[in-house]
Amino acid sequence: MRNVGTVVRGIRTPIIKENDDLASIVVDSVIKASVSENFEFRDKDIIAITEAVVGISEGNYVTVDDIAFDMQRKFPSKKIGIVFPILSRNRFSMILKGIARGMDKITMLLSFPSDEVGNGILDEDKLDNSKYNLGDIITEEEYNKEFGDFIHPFTGINMVDFYRNLVKSENCEIDFIFSNDPTTILNYEQDILNCDIHTRFRTKKILKEKGAKKVYGLFEIMNEPVNGSGFNPEYGLLGSNKSTEERLKLFPKTGNELVLKIQEILKNKTGKKIEIMVYGDGAFKDPVGHIWELADPVVSPAYTSGLEGTPNELKLKYISDNKFADLKGEELKEAVKNEIRSKNSNLKGNMASQGTTPRRITDLVGSLCDLTSGSGDKGTPVVFVQGYFDNLADE
Repeated sequence: MRNVGTVVRGIRTPIIKENDDLASIVVDSVIKASVSENFEFRDKDIIAITEAVVGISEGNYVTVDDIAFDMQRKFPSKKIGIVFPILSRNRFSMILKGIARGMDKITMLLSFPSDEVGNGILDEDKLDNSKYNLGDIITEEEYNKEFGDFIHPFTGINMVDFYRNLVKSENCEIDFIFSNDPTTILNYEQDILNCDIHTRFRTKKILKEKGAKKVYGLFEIMNEPVNGSGFNPEYGLLGSNKSTEERLKLFPKTGNELVLKIQEILKNKTGKKIEIMVYGDGAFKDPVGHIWELADPVVSPAYTSGLEGTPNELKLKYISDNKFADLKGEELKEAVKNEIRSKNSNLKGNMASQGTTPRRITDLVGSLCDLTSGSGDKGTPVVFVQGYFDNLADE
């Protein structure tokens, strides 16, 4: 009888640098950990690698000057409207620096009371007691008067001031407008860069339908190389992170090849079919700070086929409280196990779980791994997950 379910281990690796053989490092580190920690490999184990080290190893970087060049190529007027950027020193400020370096004038449309991923831009209590509603347009002058003293409780920064100063430091003009309707920007500019992440396709479609002269999404900036730079053909600058004051690491583009290579090497070394994935931000929301962690375009940009789909499971408390409400102890346990076996034999493929929230396996496992690896100082960019697909009937 097995008394332990899912086990998650953060795996320490050497510090990974550009052009390192990441597949070999991952395999060697996990096998070394299996010896020192005395665990064995099993079919359907999961190994997850943070996107940060994938991007680093493949050398997928761009500079601020690269961004400026691409912006001038796509917006030769050098005067644009920016729609719905997130408020982030690590994520967007470096992108904005490149945009400002390539442009002469920016009008920035910010959503309120927070950005797409939950970073606040004003005091919500003040908003509730003001004359403004979520459907209103707030000018920069009105924002400064009513909400300009707002300081983010975690960072101690007012991001409007931060972005204003950053843009001006690149000799570019900037004005702000606050609205939750992306088409508001068309009152000011006709050449638009929409910077939202998870609603990017819809926003671009709406802006084009409402008459914008030119619209690019942030995913279309640096989606091809500039003078030998890095690039990401699918995500462009989405998912990028600050590397230095003049360079950004892009979301990885070689993840599919990497996961298949690691899976093959491990199959040869262990005889087991282990599932592999690359993960970025987890898809969860901080209940205190109200920040939704997912600033990457997806949780997992690459994974092997065994991680496709949604979990196929029953919610134990649901069936124990309903179908088997009159049973207890071993009798209840055996009834539940039989119910699981019956369900598994009758289902084909993955289906949304009864009584549980339907989410993709990669989103669930990626969130688990993101919480395990932390922000980087743990030194565990690889996460080993065992028993994730087990259930009570497997013991």
